[in-house]
Amino acid sequence: MFGMDPTTIAIRIPVLLIVITVHEFAHARMAFHFGDATADKQGRMNLNPINHLDPIGSLMILLVGFGWAKPVPINPLNFNQYRSGLRWVSFAGPLMNLVVGFFSLLIFTILLQNGLIAFGGLPFLFFQQLVMINVYLALFNLLPIPPLDGSKILMSFLSDANLGNYRQLERYAPIILLALIFTGLLGSIIFPLATIVLTIYETIIRFIPGI
Repeated sequence: MFGMDPTTIAIRIPVLLIVITVHEFAHARMAFHFGDATADKQGRMNLNPINHLDPIGSLMILLVGFGWAKPVPINPLNFNQYRSGLRWVSFAGPLMNLVVGFFSLLIFTILLQNGLIAFGGLPFLFFQQLVMINVYLALFNLLPIPPLDGSKILMSFLSDANLGNYRQLERYAPIILLALIFTGLLGSIIFPLATIVLTIYETIIRFIPGI
């Protein structure tokens, strides 16, 4: 489960900077679109990775392949459409990772087919990790466990009565996440879903002319 060899860790560092940055930038930009400039005012609506790194979440990405970034500050009360804003701002980060993951695989495939990168070399491993970690991070954040993005997406659909009940889960969320990670159950959820996503990517790419 843990990719501890030095080569993997070294490759994951630049990958980490990319996946975290695009994820958080997407949250900030979508919040701005819905009328909330909080992230912009606090210097988070940019592509500077230093602004978005969370120490523990980044370490988890390096070691496990999925984790979290420093949350972008948002104020849903500023949204011009509260529920729609909450839903799309929350979904923007994982969606960006899925999009970047797809185009990373597309570029990877083109380079590989044209002999521009060698199987097993550092560029090969870099693109492999870039694809996988984008997908892992997206799927991890879509889990409906507070404070992950999936929990806020779910909250945007819940009635006010059910919302109060769901928020009771927040106090147990850190324990739930740690239990899922260290028992290996989280990997049992994420990895099969990642296989499905990658299969969809590969199917789409096969239909692109010239590839």
